[in-house]
Amino acid sequence: MDTTRVIAHRGASGWAPEHTETAVRLAAQLGADAVEPDLVASRDGVLVVRHDNELGETTDIASRPEFADRRRTQTIDGTELTGWFVEDFTWSELATLRTRERLPQLRPASARRDGADPILRFTDLLAIADETGLDVVAELKHPSHHAAIGLPLDAMLADALARTRWIAPGALTVESFEESALHQVRALGVDARLVYLMEADGTAPDLRLADDAAGPDASAPTYAAPTCAAPTYAGPTYAEQRTDTALARLARRVDAISVAKSVLFEPGSGGLRTSDLVERARAAGLGTITWTLRPENAFLEPAHRLGEHPAAWGDWQREWMLLAELGLEAVFVDHPELWRRIER
Repeated sequence: MDTTRVIAHRGASGWAPEHTETAVRLAAQLGADAVEPDLVASRDGVLVVRHDNELGETTDIASRPEFADRRRTQTIDGTELTGWFVEDFTWSELATLRTRERLPQLRPASARRDGADPILRFTDLLAIADETGLDVVAELKHPSHHAAIGLPLDAMLADALARTRWIAPGALTVESFEESALHQVRALGVDARLVYLMEADGTAPDLRLADDAAGPDASAPTYAAPTCAAPTYAGPTYAEQRTDTALARLARRVDAISVAKSVLFEPGSGGLRTSDLVERARAAGLGTITWTLRPENAFLEPAHRLGEHPAAWGDWQREWMLLAELGLEAVFVDHPELWRRIER
């Protein structure tokens, strides 16, 4: 079995509220190789470590009367959201918030730490990673949305790395569901492995039809400039980008793909089996990563659930062993120590 790197998904977020110092330090203690921060931007241009730019799910902002008037509705990547958004606050305001568990019904033990940790900046996380020996897998969240409001995440990432002098060759990976953001990072001279995130279905937010004149052998798709208007999507879809031909083209532009766990499974005559995507990606010259491995029934494939309660742990060992046999480059996990058990 090939060695698979363990990426702590927002820290050891199965045991502590995600994206907190507690979760990151615990991930290192539990054997993670890297930590994944999601990056969004404050109004004054600070990279903030949050799962999304909406704050209601993961902080105490709803209980803060001084911020009640900031609640609003906006459309991001075609989805209408109502809440409090990071880009409407300065870092000094965000620093007063306290974090909380995003999935309290599934993870009540973690929810007991609600209010214990503040929000982190990207520079804070880099310092913790440097101290604990963790590599960093940074996800740029909604880069087209941020660029359209004057907060380009790629430039902010490059600036943060330069200001902190965080120089660890091979220790940084940058990932995004928008391939254009990865190219912008590379153009800015950031020394990082580039990973294209792919949902099971749908189309990348930044993707538009390639110019017909480019022809089928174009080295990269054509992207429309970011706009505040709700986007109208055209192909190819993520699924279409996983054909052999499309994977070969992707291999010219990125180092690896990171796919939703569900696309690595398919029904077989003897039950659930793994798909051939990892093998096909490897043949094209791409590494493959998958997300997110969690032991609770709510996140397991139906064939591996035990009982009816969504918070109960199902047969995660069987599911993860199937994935371990694929020779993945890395896995995103909420409980790093559980993958280490699979490797033994």
